[in-house]
Order: sequence, then C-alpha cells, then structure tokens
Amino acid sequence: MSEATSSGQTTSGFHVPPIVVSVAAPVVGVIIGLLIGAGLIMIAGADPIQAYKTMFQGAFGGKRQITETLLKTGPLLLIGLGLAVAFRARVWNIGGEGQYYMGALFGALVALYLPHWPRPMLLVTMLAAGIVGGALWGLIPALLKIKVGMNEIISTLMLNYIAILFVTYLARGPLQERGGYLPMSAQIDAAARLPLISGTRIHVGLFLVALLVPVIYALLWHTPLGFRLRAVGSRASVARYAGYNVEMAILLALVLSGALAGLAGIIELSTLHYRLKAGISGGYGFSGVLVALLGRMNPFGVAIAALFFAALIVGAETMHVVAGLPPELASAIQAIVVLSVLAVDTVARKREK
Repeated sequence: MSEATSSGQTTSGFHVPPIVVSVAAPVVGVIIGLLIGAGLIMIAGADPIQAYKTMFQGAFGGKRQITETLLKTGPLLLIGLGLAVAFRARVWNIGGEGQYYMGALFGALVALYLPHWPRPMLLVTMLAAGIVGGALWGLIPALLKIKVGMNEIISTLMLNYIAILFVTYLARGPLQERGGYLPMSAQIDAAARLPLISGTRIHVGLFLVALLVPVIYALLWHTPLGFRLRAVGSRASVARYAGYNVEMAILLALVLSGALAGLAGIIELSTLHYRLKAGISGGYGFSGVLVALLGRMNPFGVAIAALFFAALIVGAETMHVVAGLPPELASAIQAIVVLSVLAVDTVARKREK
C-alpha cells in the first residue's frame, strides 16, 4: 500500500495535486453520507432511490421549488460565511442563532418605529441596525474570552438561548401587535420590505448575499486582516510572537461573524416574515455551523454547502408529504453527510502528509 509523502507524491510515484484532494474529499464524503442515509430510509420502510428522487424534485423540480431552495440558501449562506471567518481564526462561534435573532430585533425596531423615513434611508438604516445587533451579540463572547478567558463555545451557545427567550418575551409583551393574541409584533410597513424581483419571491437580499461570497474570500486571502486571522487560527502562539494582536483578531472574528448573522436575521424578517415573532429562525444559526464545516471554511465551498443543505431542507418536506417519511430524517442525513465529509477530509489530509 502506498503512503503519501510531504510533497504530495506517494511511494509508488503517483502524484495527487492538493487541489484534487481538496475537491474530491468533500464529494466522496457526500456520497458516503448519502449512502448511509439510504440505509436509514430503508429502515424507515421506503425505497431510497425513490425517496432521493422525490427529494430532488421537491428542491429543483420547478420554478416554485427552485425559488424555495434559493430562499433557504440565503440565510444559511450568510451565516455560514460569518462562521467560516470565525473558524478560520480558530474561534468557535456557535452563536449564529442568537446573533440572527438580535439582528432581526434591532432591524425590526427601526422598521417599526421609523416607518415614515424615506425608503432608501429606511432600508439602509434597517439593514445597518441588523448588522449592529448581530455584531454586538458577537462582541459579548469576544470580551468574555479576552478579559476573563471564558470558552467561546460555552458563551456563544448560552447567548443563543438568551437571545431567543428575550425576543420571545418582547413578541409576547412590549412589542406584541395591539389587539393580537399571537407572539408577534405588528407588520412592518411596505417601505421597510426589501424589493422583490418582478413576478417572483426572489428578493434583492439574495443578490447581496451572493456578492458577499467573493468579498469574504478576498477578505480572507487577499487582505492583511485576513492573513492575520488565518495566522492566529494556524497557531496563536506563533502569531503572537510575530507581533500580531491575537486578542484583537479574536474580537474581530466574532464581531464580523455576528454581523453577518445579524444581517441574515433582518433580511429574513423584511422579506419573509414582515414582523418580529417568536421562532423567527428555522434553526439557521445551528445549521450554519454545519454549512461552514461542510464548505471547509472556504466562501465558495460554503456557498455550495448552503445550497446543498437548503435542497435537503426543502426536499425533505416533499419527501415527508409524498413518501410519508419523517422530516427529521433530513436532519439526520445532514449530520451524517457532514461527519462523512470531515472523516474523509481527515483521512485525505493524513495521507497527503
């Protein structure tokens, strides 16, 4: 059996370019994960081929299905991009859900209390408020880590529940629609809703999200800030010895990550929900962690992973209706796919070394 050397050439003389390993490992991992998922579908009493066919048609079988998949892709991609930035700096932000909620809250406050502003100013301020809300919720665990050494995994995870419960309280109390009974605010004014593409449910927020993919890639690989973040993520002690401010890198990673999650929250509110309410997220913050990992923390890989996850979510709903399979099965398949990709990637990297 041949073993890989540090130059990428095996003992048999066969050279495997790193780019091939980088692309092939996720693909093989996805295939293995889907095969394991097929076993779960069989256990559930269905034909896996037919189930996957139904899932694919549910996600891409027509204009309406493609639209729903793209609408799910947007928040997953935006949160995944932010988490990829944090993970590159080896800052484990698990708080995308809470940052999403706070972005939705801050943006909703602008939309609800400043509806008579000129529309361009209102939209810009609303989006900026969403960014600030998410950034502030990312700043808290950053300061806790820098000042008192608190583990960011624990602090960001706990802050998720604080944000969710706080928004739920506001939706049931101070911000509840007057005369309403459900835990939600009044609808935001039409001027505070992001424009839609004529005749579709596709909104301009999706184009903004797509634009951020190359922007975040350029930030990480073509700017001094990105180099510092990756240097800290590679080895903090070496980065500190080289003169980099590790604490500032941690702070910027969490704040930027939170800002993008907050932007996702207000975009969703202004294009889909039109009001602040309990349960405003579809678990995007938690799924975003898997999207960032599956995309190998590369913005373009994250975009592919977000589309894949969105297709699983939308397709699972069709699979549930048509094949009678539980929708939770899609969550299990998602987790299996991510674990498979990480396992194959780990093996490939070891052999490459």
